[in-house]
Amino acid sequence: MSSGQQARAQAAAITPGGKSPDQEHTPGERVRALFDGHRLSPGQRRIAQYLIDHLTEAAFLSITELAERAGVSQPSVTRFAVSLGFSGYPALREALQPIALSAVAGSPGGSGQFRHNALQEAVDAEIENLQNLRRLLADTDQALDIGRELAGSVPLTVLGLRISVSLAEYFAYAARRIHPDVRLVTRGGSVAYDALLQSRAAGGTWMLAYAMPRHAKETLGALRAARSVGLRTALITDPTLGPLADAADVTLTAGTGSRLVFDSYAAPGLLSAALLQAMADADPERTQARLEGYEQVADQHGFFL
Repeated sequence: MSSGQQARAQAAAITPGGKSPDQEHTPGERVRALFDGHRLSPGQRRIAQYLIDHLTEAAFLSITELAERAGVSQPSVTRFAVSLGFSGYPALREALQPIALSAVAGSPGGSGQFRHNALQEAVDAEIENLQNLRRLLADTDQALDIGRELAGSVPLTVLGLRISVSLAEYFAYAARRIHPDVRLVTRGGSVAYDALLQSRAAGGTWMLAYAMPRHAKETLGALRAARSVGLRTALITDPTLGPLADAADVTLTAGTGSRLVFDSYAAPGLLSAALLQAMADADPERTQARLEGYEQVADQHGFFL
């Protein structure tokens, strides 16, 4: 176990501990504290009350959505945030989101009771990763464009090395139901190079690669090898980027949960499912035919209960 993992293991130990200052106050009290000491106009008080009453939803609204729901103008929301000492609404929203996430984690039954431990903190972090992914996918054009490219690459190579193998295996398993030729690569070095060379020779045009931390040097080598043989590359990785992003043609980021000893991958998994959906949408007739054929074979041979 690396020194970083050792520190995380100690920090995430599931044992009772003392409360942090935030744990001593409910989420509602923490939101009200942002407004204390400020003279607010009637319209600003309306915004403040809406944030208090609808915290878990309001903390993730755009300025347009918040203005509409609070019954004020967009400039009023901006002036409200500035009056509280923030540079603008985005900064206020950034301050509200951790409080909203703590309310979700601490109130599973909606009672408002605040509870917090290492496992809940890990869930909070994954919720934030999913919220960031939601914002990334607000514009669907990039995902749809990549989906069309991956669907049109026959064969399609999917690469994942070391810790990224499981994500690559999931994508390849599902993609084979809607794509005629998916080739999974889970070993680096010369094995990966041979597979990439064969894929390109067979007519492939794209490789989808996964790179979760800690990033393997072999993944960087595989990305460069893919480019050298004429394959374009789409990379799914965490937001730290680095040289891997420079070696890929397209990069999509999804945060990994790093609060426990080993990382969790809710956001990269959902991003994978979104790309699979985009591939299916790119050729709906082929998708439907392949899925129906798979189900017929599965039923004939009794694959499932």
